[in-house]
Amino acid sequence: MGVSVDVHQVYKYPFEQVVASFLRKYPNPMDKITHFLNLFLITVVVTLTNCFLSLKKSTLVILCWKKVSILKVPNIQLEEESWLNPRERNMAIRSHCLTWTQYASMKEESVFRESMENPNWTEFIQRGRISITGAGFLNCILETFASTFLRQGAQKGIRIMEMLLKEQCGAPLAE
Repeated sequence: MGVSVDVHQVYKYPFEQVVASFLRKYPNPMDKITHFLNLFLITVVVTLTNCFLSLKKSTLVILCWKKVSILKVPNIQLEEESWLNPRERNMAIRSHCLTWTQYASMKEESVFRESMENPNWTEFIQRGRISITGAGFLNCILETFASTFLRQGAQKGIRIMEMLLKEQCGAPLAE
């Protein structure tokens, strides 16, 4: 069956600043789990346009070395792919879990784009979906727990982005 979590946030910073902060997000000391992260950049195509680093497509595999004994896996691996279109001022991100796929599938799709409300702001839209399998009648209960976990993780990610933006770019832009 599966559950979905939708998140919408407007950052009061220009698109270029938000994307640059997002691409520098890992690792950071504000997120406890990032202390355990090792990042492996698999593919990157980079060009420089108007003094703005334009990442056309990147694939990032994130390894969390925190042992998850209940799942009997030594680490958690996530794969994240990003596609940036600086001309249209949007960036699409897809991520999914590579670990414990026999128990669950977890996917996220996100978009950063210029805000319709104010072109100097950036909209962030994210949809996460998790489906638990292999637990029989407990699947539904575990999915409910997982949706809470996804929602809290999304809100934490937004708080971290806001703190990074403020730290790297100063106060947000006024209306």
